Amino acid sequence: MSANPIPRRERLIVALDLPTSAEARALVERIGEAACFYKVGLELLTSGGAFELIDWLAARGAKVFADLKLYDIPETVRRAVANLRGRGIAFATVHGERSIMEAAAKEKGEVKILAVTVLTSFDRADLEEMGYAGDVGQLVLARARGALESGCDGVIASGLEAPRIKAEFGDRLLVVAPGIRPAGDRPADDQKRTVDVAQAFANGADYIVVGRPIRDAPDPRAAAEAIQKTIAGIFGD
Repeated sequence: MSANPIPRRERLIVALDLPTSAEARALVERIGEAACFYKVGLELLTSGGAFELIDWLAARGAKVFADLKLYDIPETVRRAVANLRGRGIAFATVHGERSIMEAAAKEKGEVKILAVTVLTSFDRADLEEMGYAGDVGQLVLARARGALESGCDGVIASGLEAPRIKAEFGDRLLVVAPGIRPAGDRPADDQKRTVDVAQAFANGADYIVVGRPIRDAPDPRAAAEAIQKTIAGIFGD
């Protein structure tokens, strides 16, 4: 289990995977005090108004995870990360190639850089199609090692791979686990390597990212509070 001294309610990151910033703001207001950490990702970044949304979240006292998954030549990545500083962004993501991670780490300032290891929508068959013959867990561990050596602060990885990362690197790397499906709530979708809330934290995740199980719930606030209750049972108040 994570030994990092993280405020308990910050361990839940709600993914604002919505088509417009107006809908994202409405969801945040519905959730209220049940969450205090939000992810702004690709869908919002292509809709217009994403950075105004980030500023609005920061002004409310929320923590912000800018899930940019930067993947470009190192100089472009370096300059893009420099533009994120001073905006109240806590986390930002880059893909887990070494030159990209190194470039991002050079300019991170107060922004914690998280390297994407293997997307949770990929399994071994997907990696084989891309020409990688190894095990998913081996690739995740290799990219986590590269992240640490490059100066990144953590990785994005499935809760299934969190035990291997923590066993190898301890709390030197944050593990942020997406693909979370609360126990008994495992709809068929594009996520392939999923765990539930309790398993993610038992496996060593420091944070979890939850999107659809909160966004699509009849009562998003109640769904977030149910997850917070599970987290409280693990880490205490």
